[in-house]
Amino acid sequence: MRRLLDLELARELMQDAGLSEPDYDVLSDLSETPDQRLRLSELADRMLWSRSRLSHHLSRMQHRGLVTREECAADGRGSIVTLTPAGRRALEAAAPGHVAAVRRHLVDLLTPEEIEALGALTHRVVGRLARRPGREG
Repeated sequence: MRRLLDLELARELMQDAGLSEPDYDVLSDLSETPDQRLRLSELADRMLWSRSRLSHHLSRMQHRGLVTREECAADGRGSIVTLTPAGRRALEAAAPGHVAAVRRHLVDLLTPEEIEALGALTHRVVGRLARRPGREG
């Protein structure tokens, strides 16, 4: 189910908005910060990606004008990723359709009781996995 759901959501997101799921995740994570900026290392941690993998992905997103990257003024070692106006517009255009797809392919198929059970199960699984060595809670 997870693979089929992920595949369908990714297909619709790309078809409808021209964004991959990782594109959407990056844009969404940046949009949720007060100044729409994050250190690359913090963004990688949020996405559960290596810094190298994220850096390569961000290069492609920069080329499309969705994000910018600049050296971190505080220490000069890291970089800061910032949502651009074009990235904000892409996210705002994609979000309604993506939310509708999640509802159509999952949420609307569940009863209120099933949604509650899914929420409880999700919290239990995430709680267990987040406590594993090498993971922050």
